[in-house]
Amino acid sequence: MSRPRIVFMGTPEFAVASLQACFDIGEVVAVVTQPDKPKGRGNALSISPVKALALERGVTVLQPAKLRTPPFSEELRKLAPDVCVVTAYGKILPKDVLEVAPHGSVNVHASLLPRFRGAAPIQWAIAHGDTETGVALMRMDEGLDTGPVIAVKRLPIEPEDTSAILHEKLSKLGGEVLRESLPAYLRGELKPVPQPTEGVVLAPIIQKEDGLLDFTKPAVELERRLRAFTPWPGAFTGLNGARLKVHRVKVGTGHGAPGTVLAAGLGGIEVACGEGSLALLEIQPEGKRVMKAAEFLSGHKLAPGSQPFSAPVESKS
Repeated sequence: MSRPRIVFMGTPEFAVASLQACFDIGEVVAVVTQPDKPKGRGNALSISPVKALALERGVTVLQPAKLRTPPFSEELRKLAPDVCVVTAYGKILPKDVLEVAPHGSVNVHASLLPRFRGAAPIQWAIAHGDTETGVALMRMDEGLDTGPVIAVKRLPIEPEDTSAILHEKLSKLGGEVLRESLPAYLRGELKPVPQPTEGVVLAPIIQKEDGLLDFTKPAVELERRLRAFTPWPGAFTGLNGARLKVHRVKVGTGHGAPGTVLAAGLGGIEVACGEGSLALLEIQPEGKRVMKAAEFLSGHKLAPGSQPFSAPVESKS
């Protein structure tokens, strides 16, 4: 096959490396992305990172509000693509769109399928304590990340990785899996392999309350959740009823009733957990800047043995 004709569908920063790979592989005949959205205080319309790159490269940009009516697939079919490549587009694709191209629609998904199907695979891989993740190139079907897998690339999850760090690494890896495997797939040299029925784990969309630090849980689990939900929604607890964001922690071996202050000083605020303890090192009181816990303690006394932590009275963004 000469340079394949590609329709690319994607929206956020994560998809930019995949789009760049498609430019290297073939002729991108159109880019489909989410409609522009109001942003900031003035509610000015903001374009997606994928649209910005498409405009820079002079490629036609399509931004349908809906994919079903009128049938968007008819518009795509006129472009005569060989394949549609989808990375983090943000909407479920109907069957007629999936089947527009003779080679179907392929998706770059940020997990080792079938583990972590769904909207937030990067965050949940960290939260679950996985030591490895990666990207899967999959031929899409109508299910939620259930299609047969064309290729995978693996990546270790480092102990300091947050979802923001892993997001950047996996975005780059998504571009690599396309460059290495999409041409071979289009030539018929790589055959999609059905996913195993065992090992399926779902990765649901992140909710704001997922960032709550529940000190009845093991300290190692809370440390993972902080990294998983950085930058959004962030980790938080309630201190005397007010919201307290937690930016950096360290797992310890202290013990006591969950939520009890074990120590408060230069080493941070050590809090007993269901297993072990968690030292809060960098925190952000409601309406204040990020500060070291020791700095906070210079103006706020927390007595060892006290239990000032609970869910905040009102969760604010």
